[in-house]
Amino acid sequence: MLLLAKCPKKSIHLASNKPADMDRKMIIGRVEEQEILTRLLKSDRADLLAIYGRRRVGKTFLITHYYAQNLRFYCSGQLEGNLQVQLYNFKEQLEAHFPNEALHLPKNWQEAFSLLRKCLDGLQGPDKKVLFFDELPWLDTHRSGFLSAFGYFWNVYASQRRDLLVVICGSAASWMIRKVVNNKGGLHNRITQRIRLMPFSLHETEAYLRAKNIHFNRYQLLQLYMTIGGIPHYLNAVQRGLSVQQVIEQNCFQKDGVLYHEFNNLYQALFNNATTHIALIRALASRPMGLTRAQLLEISGLDTGGGVTSALDELEESGFIIRLHPFGKKLKDTLFRLADEYSYFYLRFIEHKTVAEQGQWIARSQTPAYRSWCGYAFENCCIRHIKQIKRALGISGIVTTQSSWYTSGSSINAGAQIDLLIDRADQTINLCEMKFSEQPFAITKSYAAILQQKILAFKQYTQTRKNTQLTLVTTYGVVDNPYRQQLIDSEVNMDLFFID
Repeated sequence: MLLLAKCPKKSIHLASNKPADMDRKMIIGRVEEQEILTRLLKSDRADLLAIYGRRRVGKTFLITHYYAQNLRFYCSGQLEGNLQVQLYNFKEQLEAHFPNEALHLPKNWQEAFSLLRKCLDGLQGPDKKVLFFDELPWLDTHRSGFLSAFGYFWNVYASQRRDLLVVICGSAASWMIRKVVNNKGGLHNRITQRIRLMPFSLHETEAYLRAKNIHFNRYQLLQLYMTIGGIPHYLNAVQRGLSVQQVIEQNCFQKDGVLYHEFNNLYQALFNNATTHIALIRALASRPMGLTRAQLLEISGLDTGGGVTSALDELEESGFIIRLHPFGKKLKDTLFRLADEYSYFYLRFIEHKTVAEQGQWIARSQTPAYRSWCGYAFENCCIRHIKQIKRALGISGIVTTQSSWYTSGSSINAGAQIDLLIDRADQTINLCEMKFSEQPFAITKSYAAILQQKILAFKQYTQTRKNTQLTLVTTYGVVDNPYRQQLIDSEVNMDLFFID
């Protein structure tokens, strides 16, 4: 299922009096995540759950609605708030959740957690009590001592209470990994469970919009997904009664649209000194087929000492880029590829829009530039839904690795690139070609020659002894003609992406 909407304000007080099912029914999707959350409720020990993911992806909504009946304390960091502001907010939340306690304004985080301990001591009963610390990176202001105090609170108090579940959350995934998950101090190896919350799949996106009584057909849903991705906050802006093209025009090209100014806000909110991250994203958007690290440095103009390695790791952990390890090549040939749908669309179409073009998106969506963009955006969508492709091929139970392959060729042999290979433990490799079209795709004589050349080049350069199968992934399927019968071993169409 998916999340119906993110909370308009991060202000949660006492545990809900509604039946638990009422809050949880508002959650659409997140099946695997809900299974984890259920297991933690039933745990007979204290647990520390770290949940992270890019902003707008629905982390707060998931935790506050799933744990509505068990939430005993909630606080959230305030962006750019100093230590005094954070402590004041913490005290306000204590008063909201424990109205019968006489509390003073703490002077530091040690004192703040001492007040929390005092309040928690009054909670009785065997039920699991959830404490939720949201936007942890904002709470941990410069030299505030927050993490040290939190670590002490967990180690000395919370970890000793089997009825406590502490949830920590942050949109800055890189900070969460560096400062919490891989913490070398008081929180070292203390995380008992982590959830990396990713954007919705197409299946979840369809369910989300249906819950809002919005019913696009699957081709239209695919177009929308390729433009803005599966981010709940973005999907929440979709209005009933508009076509997909009207939705895109309204939200991406109107100055008051949700996504008109989102690009810079997005990266600045997630990363400290986001200049390097944005430079890498821009470079990858200029080469949608992917770039090696050396090519990235050349195109972006960044140098090896500019924090590029950390920035790439942070972008990958946050879901903005993916690495496709090259089949049969060295790690230095790894391809980095832009995976964030909105960022690619923004840099291709929104950023340099002129005033004269406003209101012209429907016309522009019929241009060759748009059709070219659709091809690459569809490839990214396929890579994001590799689980669904494997299920459609009947190989879900087989151990596989995903990779890419390319050769620059020579004066004798032409170059070739295969964007997705599924290397299977049963000695078979699926070479996946991905084609976006408005109707069933017909393999022509010229395209058949390209496919044959790719297969021949792959076998010749890799010298693989594994069986190779050509898989064509399309929107509406493949026209049955002699070229299809000769070349295609299996096919997957977009309908199969909508199965969870």
